[in-house]
Amino acid sequence: MNKMKILITGVGGPTPRSFAIALKKYSRYKKFEFIATDINPLSIGLYQKELFQKSYVIPRASDPDYWKVIEQVIKENDIEFAVILPELEVMEWSKRQDQNTLPCKVLLPNHKMSELLVDKAKMTELLKDLDIVPKSVAFKRDESNLKKISDKLGYPYWVRSSSGTSGLGSLKIEDENSLKNWIHINPEVHDFLASKFLSGRNLACKMLYYDGKLLRAAIGERVNYIMAKVAPSGITGNTSFGRLLNEPSIFEEAKRAMEYMFEHTGANQHGFFTVDFKEDENGKPYITEVNVRHVAFTQCFAAGGANFAEDTMRLLDNDSDFDRSFKLYEFEKDLIFLRDVDSLPILMKEKDLLGMGSQ
Repeated sequence: MNKMKILITGVGGPTPRSFAIALKKYSRYKKFEFIATDINPLSIGLYQKELFQKSYVIPRASDPDYWKVIEQVIKENDIEFAVILPELEVMEWSKRQDQNTLPCKVLLPNHKMSELLVDKAKMTELLKDLDIVPKSVAFKRDESNLKKISDKLGYPYWVRSSSGTSGLGSLKIEDENSLKNWIHINPEVHDFLASKFLSGRNLACKMLYYDGKLLRAAIGERVNYIMAKVAPSGITGNTSFGRLLNEPSIFEEAKRAMEYMFEHTGANQHGFFTVDFKEDENGKPYITEVNVRHVAFTQCFAAGGANFAEDTMRLLDNDSDFDRSFKLYEFEKDLIFLRDVDSLPILMKEKDLLGMGSQ
């Protein structure tokens, strides 16, 4: 069996490690050898020798030496495939992809599509006429008239950074003083997005496009978050308890929005996306963001039979046995997952969760 050498970037974060685990533990396609990079020498993934065969500390994607170092790592290790997961690196690689100057094979969207999705405010503005995003107001940290936000949205409303991931700058706002204080203690955030507060389920639709076609999709629900108590919003971007769902209606809404954005940007339907929804009190889903990459519970989907990491690598490897007809993954009914920082996920039936007083 041939071994696939794969560069995985940003291994200090949970998502790259989750991708590697999805291949190592849940795939039998080929043997894999993972080469890890991160900008932080304290990143735990750099030292997980059982997962990554070699590790490198590299410059930030914005550094002039970034490509020189990356290309040297690829050359030294004879790497044919890369999995790029931090947003800043996705943007840098998608730019090079549009110029046909990438040093190895990678699955990434067009740069113009990436730019649109990374900016939550621009994406929300584009989709507002589809009745598929919540009513929202974009504003800068030096905005003098904060009352205009509550005039449009009422209280409470949700505020977050208009770019970035893991709920950066997120909080439920109950009054104007709360917003002023929140802006003050988040000096790194310059552009905010306020949106109607949605009290329903937090859903994610994963979508894999390749060479102009949608090939795979699956739906899950985020219920609780790892270390939720340390975040004022209760959201850390890292799910501790979730459900694997069979809800085609959520997929159809995600597909409708994605097709609209592909058409608007003129981008080829190519890349992996995670479309996040929040439902209102009546169960109507609204898109809150679209990630241009995998997210941290990728390995949970793999454990449940939807191994998007393997699908990605088989496509990049031009596997002739890969079924290119569309599949919406289906899961066993009542299937949930439990996760923690240093543990593999546990999949089980929700009915089997222990109750108070259970033996």
